[in-house]
Amino acid sequence: MNDELIHPKELPFQLYEVLDIESLLQRERFAEHNKETFDAILATANKIASEKFATHNAIADADEPKFDGTTVHMIPQVKEAFDAYNEAGFMAGRYDFEEGGMQLPETIMMATSGYFMAANPSTSGYAFLTVAAANVIGNFASESLKQQFMPRMLSGEFTGTMALTEPHAGSSLADIRTSAVKAEDGSYRIKGSKLYISAGEHQLSNNIVHLVLAKIQGAPAGVKGISLFVVPKYRLDEAGEPSTKNDVALAGLIHKMGYRGTTSTALSFGENGDCHGYLLGEAHQGLKYMFLMMNEARIGVGFGAAMIGYSGYQYSLAYAKDRTQGRIPPNNAPTDPATEIINHGDVKRMLLAQKAYVEGAMSLCLYAARLVDDVKTLESAEQRKVTEELLDLLTPVVKAWPSEFGVKANDLAIQVLGGAGYTREYPVEQCWRDNRLNPIHEGTNGIQALDLLTRKLWQANGAGLNTLQTRILADFNTATGENCAPLVKFTLDYMAKMQPLIPVLGEALRNEKLPNLLANAQCFMNVFSSIVMSWIWIRQANVAEKALAECKAEDKSYYLGKIQAAKYYINWELPLIDRDLKLLQAFDSSCSDMQPEWF
Repeated sequence: MNDELIHPKELPFQLYEVLDIESLLQRERFAEHNKETFDAILATANKIASEKFATHNAIADADEPKFDGTTVHMIPQVKEAFDAYNEAGFMAGRYDFEEGGMQLPETIMMATSGYFMAANPSTSGYAFLTVAAANVIGNFASESLKQQFMPRMLSGEFTGTMALTEPHAGSSLADIRTSAVKAEDGSYRIKGSKLYISAGEHQLSNNIVHLVLAKIQGAPAGVKGISLFVVPKYRLDEAGEPSTKNDVALAGLIHKMGYRGTTSTALSFGENGDCHGYLLGEAHQGLKYMFLMMNEARIGVGFGAAMIGYSGYQYSLAYAKDRTQGRIPPNNAPTDPATEIINHGDVKRMLLAQKAYVEGAMSLCLYAARLVDDVKTLESAEQRKVTEELLDLLTPVVKAWPSEFGVKANDLAIQVLGGAGYTREYPVEQCWRDNRLNPIHEGTNGIQALDLLTRKLWQANGAGLNTLQTRILADFNTATGENCAPLVKFTLDYMAKMQPLIPVLGEALRNEKLPNLLANAQCFMNVFSSIVMSWIWIRQANVAEKALAECKAEDKSYYLGKIQAAKYYINWELPLIDRDLKLLQAFDSSCSDMQPEWF
């Protein structure tokens, strides 16, 4: 119904108008690029995603991978798409020229990933997990391990996974039981089971490099005793080629509600006592290393949720423009022709909510990616540190808000289609199923709320919060147009309600009100993220309002749509936090007082 994965104006608006990505070209790392390079990369991503990924999204969902007891089988289109992605150089896109990469900004790489996630999140997962694993190896592994595995992961010859979860230990990694015993050759023998390991077995690559959390014998209890190991599916011979099968076995495939094209596996390590693992970095530092991967993955999860939400929005928008049903005044006589459903007020509401959710989420995630670029390339160490604190503060929001509201957008897309949306003949129900994973994995949204309230808010004496407030006020000072000025005033009123509450909550973390506060952590996430998203929308609306004065006639509707979505979000969504503010102020005990036996 709509052949465009992303509105052709959207990414240029976000990248060049809102984020001023061209300013990165002044920095040494990106000096060899130009806007034409960036545009060509984005165009290539769009072409490959459209031709190789989108074409089998529904097919992979209907014909998910199968395990015959020996081999995992999947439709051939997945391999074709994976190879096309690698051949275009996207796997190593953010890496140095010397490492075979394109040395592209993180913001551009995230934008390219938007095309692939909009087209086919399942097939995209194999590449994205590999890059995440390669980043950990590149940052913390010995030179020997880097040389053995990184070049082939960045070429796509090897793929990667993150093997954290165990049957009895999901979010509580302190309870993992996978063990590691040092062998005479300096490697370790790994033994244990891992569950829900995405991309844990397939035939897409010559080797699969698992990053496995395990505890060395005699390690300290809890998270302080966790180490990280490189555990390949095939051990490498002296020439560095995959040879002997390592003692890693697929116990079975997990059958998921969505993301069906990505294998979800139960893996057994060391059933025969011969699973070789190689310590990555220092012993007992595994969780710290893995959190690098997880923090990057959390930004990626947020953006993935935004793009799946965006796909559903785009389809429901096209459907609403085409589907006729009913009549509206003054043309509501039985003899009048039926109108397109987009003209009905409630359908406009549902489409506008989707637009506010998904385009807001995209802008938030791309802002976070720009912060990653700044952390890596700003000249001043002090500037880099301040930016890193802001990124740390925003990461729980970047993961949780898009993954909550991306799903809500998909739910509204189904509603716009009506009965058709509830059927498999239309793609919006798959969008909802695929997106429903995102509030769960890489740290549930409840964990993100706790992380924000108990850690990130206070980190480095509140440096991240101070920087955020400074940036918000700086942006608001420039948003003086007739459309943006009222939105700024309305948002400032809510900031004024939140600010005096923050020290009160900080004090409660140290007194008897702690149980109530922890039970209400989601309330604070709602308040904080809603204010952040109002700022993100004012940033977009301010650019759009200023562009209207001199834009081409064909772009006017696009900019007006941005302003209207900002009005919707701030007038309709932001006031919903009044409830959360009252619950937080009262340290409401409705949830914390509830006893298990009362359910």
